[in-house]
Amino acid sequence: MPRKPKEPASDCTLCPRLVEFRQDNASNWPDWHNGPVPSFGNLDAELLIVGLAPGLKGANRTGRPFTGDYAGDLLYPTLQKFNFAKGTYESSINDGLELANCRITNAVRCVPPQNKPTGPEARTCLPFLTDEIESMSNLKVLLALGTLAHNAVLSALSLKRSAYKFGHNAVHELDSGLIFTDSYHCSRYNTNTGKLTEAMFEAVFEGISKRLA
Repeated sequence: MPRKPKEPASDCTLCPRLVEFRQDNASNWPDWHNGPVPSFGNLDAELLIVGLAPGLKGANRTGRPFTGDYAGDLLYPTLQKFNFAKGTYESSINDGLELANCRITNAVRCVPPQNKPTGPEARTCLPFLTDEIESMSNLKVLLALGTLAHNAVLSALSLKRSAYKFGHNAVHELDSGLIFTDSYHCSRYNTNTGKLTEAMFEAVFEGISKRLA
């Protein structure tokens, strides 16, 4: 049985700016999750996807990573296409969707103002990501969505940024045996501007699927 990793407390007070923002959101939307968002998926998975942080009207509302906003509308159907998820995705934590050989977390667990966590906030949340990775005994592939997630993974693994440059669909074979790969974040901004297309996103998962075959 995999060891359960440490999770931030539901009323985590480690990042004052995020706490204040969370309290404001709770006042405005008291029926939302409004707290650190736990990881989704089984710890015995071979693939760990690391995102940036919960979206205000996505995971911060629903309590599940990438659920309820545009990023999830792209991520979860892609996971289904490559057999990393099964069931129906309906932007709700109660939709019955299940991940298959995949787990999803965020580098920063609480929603930040304007979707922009600070460097100190990412460092404060780093122990949770480090423990997450160490708890996954079957882990083979790490996928970082965006530069901040990429850097957070490198910090969690005590690796130098200069040795592992971020690039869409870049693949880094680590000395530990892990495969570390990147994608542009599946945000509405990136898809609207053409920085990330559906085909580009699917190419990342096609490569991951081949490595896990």
